[in-house]
Amino acid sequence: MDKRAETQPSSSGKARRSPAKRAAALPDGPYSNASASSAAEHPAEPAVDDTVLALIEEFCASLRTERNFSAHTVRAYRGDLLDCARWAKRADVDLLHASHRALRGYLAELGRARYARTTVNRRLSSLKAWYRWLEQTGRADVDPASVLQGPKLAKRLPHRISAHDMAAILRVHGSRAHAGKPCDRTPEEYRDQALLEFWYACGARISESAGLLEKDVDFAQGQARLFGKGGKERIVPLHPFALESMRAYHDFARPKLTAEKDCPYFFVSAHGKRYNPDVMRRMFKATLAAAGVDPQYTPHDMRHTFASDMLEGGADLRTVQELLGHASLSTTQIYTHVSIDRLADVHRRAHPRG
Repeated sequence: MDKRAETQPSSSGKARRSPAKRAAALPDGPYSNASASSAAEHPAEPAVDDTVLALIEEFCASLRTERNFSAHTVRAYRGDLLDCARWAKRADVDLLHASHRALRGYLAELGRARYARTTVNRRLSSLKAWYRWLEQTGRADVDPASVLQGPKLAKRLPHRISAHDMAAILRVHGSRAHAGKPCDRTPEEYRDQALLEFWYACGARISESAGLLEKDVDFAQGQARLFGKGGKERIVPLHPFALESMRAYHDFARPKLTAEKDCPYFFVSAHGKRYNPDVMRRMFKATLAAAGVDPQYTPHDMRHTFASDMLEGGADLRTVQELLGHASLSTTQIYTHVSIDRLADVHRRAHPRG
């Protein structure tokens, strides 16, 4: 397998997306083999088998309609499966009758190409889901992927934003400058301040924030309704600071941004449309620079910090699980390691024996 990065240099010297990336970016409509071929322009990337291609497309459709997966998640599954299908064509492997040894060969090839372990595990997860679906729907008699295991990952603790840095971040678009003097703000600054306060107040994912509807913010009850992964609904309470910023944005700035246009989303762009997640990320990076804090922070670190601070403040693990919208308690337990480290530090400083 060719060693591929996320982008590859073209003959003009400009970066271009890899064939797998271009395939994943194709429209949501059914694939044709011609479209798969055009996505894989390099001669080392053969067209995907027609039958396999149709089954991948049907599987992705089921993710959308039956499991209510987001378009982003479905594209990721599709891209992973198409990559494996192109490998199978090259290696002369029939994916519908593949053995676990053959699939292990695919994973080994990814390893030799120096793909990150997280990428290998994600592609294996996509394969497992696809083969499970094939078996459940009668397209396959056995599931060769069920016995496969991906490479072990080093445990990574959530990247937490310090209290000092969080204060600096929340001050950038605030109503008062660093010296405490009131400052004039644009509608966009009202919006961005409300969004940052919202992230820290409830630990919402960036996709949940972009999808938040105006009707799902209840100022009277001090809460918002979020729809997480798989369309799972949850109600989250909001801190008074967040409510104050969100109310100011909603009453003063949002009408100026929408300019009387009808938009159902709570957070809107300068053009009165849904505030795009990618634009949110760019706003956050610009905010970090303005705050003079670690540029490696991400919007998801606001979620990590919310969870860690809640546990340190005395919230139980099950409550934090509900607030974050985690399906499994084990996913939430990673935050206990952060809190335990802090407790150990406090213990060392407070105990008479040190």
